[in-house]
Amino acid sequence: MDVEHHRFRWICTVDGIDTLALLALASLGLAHALRYAFLGSWRLFGAMAVVELLIVLAGAVAWRLRLPVIFAADAITGFVLGYTMNYSETTMFNVVFYVEASVAVLAAVAGTAVQIYCALRKRPAAVTQDDGIRPMWARGRRWLAVFLVLVVVLVGVWQGCAAYARSGSDARHEVWDVPSAMDAASSKPGSLQRVTYQTKAYATDRRSVTKAAYVYLPYGYTSHHKYDILYLLHGTGQTEADWLKNNQANKNVLDQLIAHRVVKPMIVVTPSFYVGDDCKGNLDALTYSFNSELRNDLMPFVESRYSTYAASATSAGFTASRDHRAFAGLSRGAVTTYHSAMCQSLDYFSWFGTFSGSRTSAADFRKTIRSARLRNYPIHYLYVSTGIFDFAGPGQAQDYRALLNAEPRLKPGANTRFDVFPMRYHSMGSWHLALYDFLQNIFKN
Repeated sequence: MDVEHHRFRWICTVDGIDTLALLALASLGLAHALRYAFLGSWRLFGAMAVVELLIVLAGAVAWRLRLPVIFAADAITGFVLGYTMNYSETTMFNVVFYVEASVAVLAAVAGTAVQIYCALRKRPAAVTQDDGIRPMWARGRRWLAVFLVLVVVLVGVWQGCAAYARSGSDARHEVWDVPSAMDAASSKPGSLQRVTYQTKAYATDRRSVTKAAYVYLPYGYTSHHKYDILYLLHGTGQTEADWLKNNQANKNVLDQLIAHRVVKPMIVVTPSFYVGDDCKGNLDALTYSFNSELRNDLMPFVESRYSTYAASATSAGFTASRDHRAFAGLSRGAVTTYHSAMCQSLDYFSWFGTFSGSRTSAADFRKTIRSARLRNYPIHYLYVSTGIFDFAGPGQAQDYRALLNAEPRLKPGANTRFDVFPMRYHSMGSWHLALYDFLQNIFKN
């Protein structure tokens, strides 16, 4: 009875609270990192292992210094990462961050309350031992030093690599940042034209609808020259203006890569998968139905008015010119890239980019691109990207591995690549870098 009473009293001390919290954080962190180990991406696993190590080290500092208030740092980190790396509609892979944050909050509040109570009652904060012989700093300085050194090293590596990437004057593949020279406004800018076209609400009642898109024409565009064409799709909550009209840096990159002759002059079309307010509760339906709009309305409209490699704006013309046509998108636009362009229109496209989005199973790929209708068309390139702190990352890694297992036409290092951007999350900064890298990998025929 005395032993049980002593254990209970220990749990209710600062030592007991901090120890239990630290053990909980270590267990949760290990389990979370191991989940990433099974995704098949060592970059995502390595990043998550480092993040969890930092969380545990911060908890260890609180434990050794007997300052439970330090757990508040873990709480803030957990809630920020939980918010950034989860999306309630589609992806809650990283909910463990919320659990860790809750544990840290409890430890900080309970431990601090015990300390205040002991100070007011003039009692020692620990029952097992009053470690007052050694100063508080001596107890925890090694843990604190390790924690601070690791943080400084990581931040220094990030800042140094990002600065080096930005300082470059030549275009090259990057996972850190876009070179400043490629981000600057070009002296030979392309033009943006807003066009409207007629289509139908294919996902619902098939009513007639007027929609808009932006068409980028490279500097010096002439109808006497044939151009490769890229269809570039936005994400949830965005519009056809977001890629190039509302984010000038994306247009600058396109202008600069063309001006520096890194990529060939191309036409870029930025449409929207939205059809009025249709499918508000099930936007996934639009990721599939956009294929009908693309094939029946958008492509015939655009490629009958602008000079592409399609000899005619017909199915035969589009199939014959597929080597000169690419499709890419961000977030739900990336999902649409798979569902509509790759899985349904591989006969029209041969270059693909998916930034921060996937949600396509191996069974879906086998049923579509491995079907008799599409399995003989070559896939020239598939570029996949995500940020380390992007909620879409885990699903992308799983689906990318499933795609490689199902599709022998894709060979990593040859015609497909999966980039993970350090310190990036589900934002335009990540997609801007993805666009920069993607453009350098397409239309190499």
